[in-house]
Amino acid sequence: MGDRFVVVPVDTGKTSGKEGARSGSTGAYPAPDTGGSSSSVPGTVFEPAVHILEYNREPNKYGDGVPKENSPFINSAENDKNNYDGTNMALFEEEMDRHPMVSSLLDKLANYTNLSQGAQEHEEADEEEGTKKKTVKSPQMGTFMGVYLPCLQNILGVILFLRLTWIVGTAGILESLAIVGLCCSCTMLTAISMSAIATNGVVPAGGSYYMISRSLGPEFGGAVGLCFYLGTTFAGAMYILGTIEILLTYIVPQAAIFTAERKEDQLNALLNNMRIYGTICLSLMAVVVFVGVKYVNKLALVFLACVILSIISIYAGVIKSGFDPPDFPVCMLGNRTLQNLQFDKCLKTEIINNNTVSTQLWRLFCDGPELSSTCNEYFVNNNLTLIQGIPGLASGVISENMWSVYGPLGMLVENKRLPSVGGIDPAKDIYLPYVVNDISTFFTLLVGIYFPSVTGIMAGSNRSGDLKDAQKSIPIGTILAIATTSFIYVSGVILFGACIEGVLLRDKFGDSVKGNLVIGTLSWPSPWVIVIGSFFSCCGAGLQSLTGAPRLLQAIARDGIVPFLQVFGHGKANGEPTWALLLTAGICEIGILIASLDAVAPILSMFFLMCYMFVNLACAVQTLLRTPNWRPRFKYYHWTLSFLGMSLCLSIMFISSWYYAIIAMGIAGCIYKYIEYRGAEKEWGDGIRGLSLNAARYALIRLEEAPPHTKNWRPQLLVLLNLDSDLGVKHPRLLSLTTQLKAGKGLTIVGNVLQGTYLSHEAEAKKAEQNIKSMMATERTKGFCHVVVSSNLRDGISHLIQSAGLGGMKHNTVLVGWPGTWKQSEDPQSWRNFIEIVRETTAAHQAMLVAKNVDSFPTCQDRLGEGTIDVWWVVHDGGMLMLLPFLLRQHKVWGMCKMRIFTVAQMDDNSIQMKKDLQMFLYHLRLDAEVEVVEMHDNDISAFTYEKTLVMEQRSQMLKQMHLSRTEREREIQSITDESRNSIRRKNQGATENSNVSRQSSTAEDAQEDEAQLIHDKNTTAHTTMNNKEEAGPDRVHMTWTKDKLSTERNRNREPNANVAVRDLFNMKPNQSNVRRMHTAVKLNEVVVNKSQGAHLVLLNMPGPPRNRGGDENYMEFLEVLLEGLNRVLMVRGGGREVITIYS
Repeated sequence: MGDRFVVVPVDTGKTSGKEGARSGSTGAYPAPDTGGSSSSVPGTVFEPAVHILEYNREPNKYGDGVPKENSPFINSAENDKNNYDGTNMALFEEEMDRHPMVSSLLDKLANYTNLSQGAQEHEEADEEEGTKKKTVKSPQMGTFMGVYLPCLQNILGVILFLRLTWIVGTAGILESLAIVGLCCSCTMLTAISMSAIATNGVVPAGGSYYMISRSLGPEFGGAVGLCFYLGTTFAGAMYILGTIEILLTYIVPQAAIFTAERKEDQLNALLNNMRIYGTICLSLMAVVVFVGVKYVNKLALVFLACVILSIISIYAGVIKSGFDPPDFPVCMLGNRTLQNLQFDKCLKTEIINNNTVSTQLWRLFCDGPELSSTCNEYFVNNNLTLIQGIPGLASGVISENMWSVYGPLGMLVENKRLPSVGGIDPAKDIYLPYVVNDISTFFTLLVGIYFPSVTGIMAGSNRSGDLKDAQKSIPIGTILAIATTSFIYVSGVILFGACIEGVLLRDKFGDSVKGNLVIGTLSWPSPWVIVIGSFFSCCGAGLQSLTGAPRLLQAIARDGIVPFLQVFGHGKANGEPTWALLLTAGICEIGILIASLDAVAPILSMFFLMCYMFVNLACAVQTLLRTPNWRPRFKYYHWTLSFLGMSLCLSIMFISSWYYAIIAMGIAGCIYKYIEYRGAEKEWGDGIRGLSLNAARYALIRLEEAPPHTKNWRPQLLVLLNLDSDLGVKHPRLLSLTTQLKAGKGLTIVGNVLQGTYLSHEAEAKKAEQNIKSMMATERTKGFCHVVVSSNLRDGISHLIQSAGLGGMKHNTVLVGWPGTWKQSEDPQSWRNFIEIVRETTAAHQAMLVAKNVDSFPTCQDRLGEGTIDVWWVVHDGGMLMLLPFLLRQHKVWGMCKMRIFTVAQMDDNSIQMKKDLQMFLYHLRLDAEVEVVEMHDNDISAFTYEKTLVMEQRSQMLKQMHLSRTEREREIQSITDESRNSIRRKNQGATENSNVSRQSSTAEDAQEDEAQLIHDKNTTAHTTMNNKEEAGPDRVHMTWTKDKLSTERNRNREPNANVAVRDLFNMKPNQSNVRRMHTAVKLNEVVVNKSQGAHLVLLNMPGPPRNRGGDENYMEFLEVLLEGLNRVLMVRGGGREVITIYS
């Protein structure tokens, strides 16, 4: 038999075990007006007829998904090493295996990490293959080095150096600013949404894919993740093409394999060269990545230094151009710009040795070198003019560059300020050495080409595993990087337009300035600074793309959401994604075969824009759902900003290339439907699953597949109400509390049980339901009402706990009021109903909330002033103690309250470290609270505790042996205490007991009664040490029953020797286990009252009932002592699964 199956006996009596929690006749907390009707005879034990095979499920297995996230919390095998050993927390010791002490968990809670293997670990594994792996150091990267600089490096790149000047010249300064503003606004809004998601818990390495998949579900996650992967791969292709363009155009043009004799063939030759050299470059880069990612990471700073140095040289050149412009003349024929690659002098003829001879330029436009040769008509009719390509800041050229100059393929680049006489056939002039448009230009095309220059904002979140404080660094670093690059782009647009001549700006490849990089002509001290810097920048960016894309594909493959990709989840022994690298190189080759940077850029723009769109959608959905887990530490977000960002992304997709947008969305849609068709079995706590809580049939079917993930957990309340004799709600404040907890956006079912049969009580049931609904409307409680008629109260509420709700819309938390009058109840067994509720909710893996003095709780119209909600976190049972104050503070009643968290330190605990760990854990949970560690080092059992335990046991034993009416019971108890008081006053004035008296109940009558009991028990304690009880002195208490009372009892046909049994009560010794539990209750009550008596609300762990049912009445006493002196208390008992998480 598997170890997950245990055989338990079925017993409906008072025997120990779990039978009460699973039997059909479980107890319930009754409505007082119906009374208790237990037909069983006290003390009767029913032996089990059969044995039941019970499936013993572990509570934390529910809803964790496949694969499960590791958890340091409850039900962890590692917690076995921290078994409780002491007396201070004996009240909780029976459940220490499932609910460990907070002090034993805090170190793991504060320092827990579940980050996937990153580049650093790959390096270490690469270096130490075959050897013992070293301990991974804790990440120490700060905001500047860990987020800001990587984002800067990824954002600034090939488009800035190769295309920005051309975009400014073509679109003009105003429209260029519009393009830059549109794209930068898109990324800034996305960064705000990303910051909210990234600070909503720990984001494992995986960046946007992790955020989208865990926020919107596996279907969206897989679709968008693959699109992001394709975008990253095509980005690698773009960077490689940029590298080759710089190499063949500006560094070594002689290295070109393909050359063109005619100008019309030049473009094809360039593209073929790009394909050949691009493939070679891709192969070399793939080998470098395969050999070891460590080389790429070590060169990252070098590549970043090249980028920063290049940008500095641009600003230096701009400043220098204001007083000493560089000399880069541009030769103009009429108003047309000439390519000066094949001539040295901008002259038609020149005089050498008093002879007029033709120049190289003449030979380009005429049939021969002779002056009598036939020449191009436009060449003959127009003069040559030299203009400065970089007139400088003070030239006023900015006014001419304000407006756009769009045109078709082959349009001549002209300066409209210069005179021009047209020729006969201008169409043929494009094949002459003029600078012409190599592509048709228009605004939307430029948007698509420019957008890749603002991508790279995810670099910080991708490195979250290496950051010291990701929740702080990612928002600050990313937003600062976007602000910095946006400033660079905006200032670049203005400064380029103010310093460079328009015809040179529109000269994409710098043909008019002898093949120099246009932006390089402006830089100082030399154009080579920009050329070399941009070359290494493109190389570095290409390597980074080839490093990141395979790991992204590997992460998707290992998630298992796309089955045919699972082969790419494997790799080398050190985790290096070998197969994913091969696929990435193959897809990247497709981009290289396209060969045109201007054609590849819009493709990757589509994929990045789709990724950013869904990041914004994820943030908007989570914000509107307001799930309990949505607590971003980054506060400067709003769902309207996310929707604006999403709209911008969608708009830019269709603006830049509507057909590419449709293709990209079609690919994503196919992947989505494929994952949905294959059945996405992953459960990551995503927003779509949370959204389905508000839907109907289809959502219910989906929700029924599995319980919600921790990130979607919210209190689904079953509120057990008591009704009075008129079927009115007895404690309406219980509904007020329910309303105030509804920031969790969960289900509410308000239930009640009427005793009898449905046929005879159908009218009462309807009336009770109407009364409850009316009170729910008054208290603004949105939910459902469920009134059950049952012949047995316990069975009725047991059925409610088991069956309330539908499908996935079932309750997970039971809310009841504390039975404050259990000692004075007409039914001496009424308190058993409350204990049975506790047992049944535990068996059902449901949480339980017990409100003490619920009538003192605020209404929904009240506004509590500044005060505190105090949480006493003694044992960890799933985190509800953390979640509930957060939900309450979302309501305006509790909005002004601050949260304080207290935890208890034992003798061997380091209180200072515990406080630091608790503060770190709360930081990860995104909860703002004051933290205090309370030390409970006193393990000595006080006389007060001993006496109080003895009183409790005597009372329990006495009530078991004497089945008296309530009046008789009170009279006999009073007789005992009076006799005890008189005896002790003769023996001892009781001065030594005054300190104990102060610990009793706040009411005068209870205090007097308890004082007498304590004094009496202090005296009778000595009795237990005597060998012969019959030899007691006259001052000893032998019995407290008079002869008249004994006669009365005998006349009532009581047990003949009942007086002997009662007499033996005073010779009892308290059970040591009960003493230790009472010690816990007393000591914990002392510290709670001392620290939290003035709090608006106190939340504390509720101990579980004893496994031995014979101690149930003692359990009620323990709770009574634990709550003594506190007014407004909410006891919390977790359901055995995590309800709060540090993860996003």
